[in-house]
Amino acid sequence: MIKVEDMLPGEMLALLLRTGFGHLGCTRDNHPYVVPMHYGFDSQDLYFFTTEGTKTDFIAANSEICFQVEEITNPRHWRSVMVMGKAKRLTRPDEMETAMHFILERNPTLTPALNKTKIGSWTRSNHIVIYRVRPDAIYGRKTIGEEA
Repeated sequence: MIKVEDMLPGEMLALLLRTGFGHLGCTRDNHPYVVPMHYGFDSQDLYFFTTEGTKTDFIAANSEICFQVEEITNPRHWRSVMVMGKAKRLTRPDEMETAMHFILERNPTLTPALNKTKIGSWTRSNHIVIYRVRPDAIYGRKTIGEEA
């Protein structure tokens, strides 16, 4: 049996700074939506880059999001951090430039957000959107090994 315990604030911060990939969770009309996302983190705010679509529609309807980041060595050794907060769509060039600095550190190609999506005769355009999340709460759990 493994033991799971809360992570210390410094451990959570370190995981958010080194990882760069997680899962965005949002809701609209009582329907959840979770997608994998690259992100940037500056020790205070979490930033993510996407294009107009389902995520932006959900966030426009309800800006409360969660963002989960994990580091898994194996099923018995893992760490997981959950960031809770409101996603704010950035529009000012200086804010967008700051966010892009941190996002590009982790995902220089901006994939899969920048892609060519073609379904039948329909092609989705890539209208760029950048969000900042100032955490209202950060929770973290980790395994600490096996109990005897």
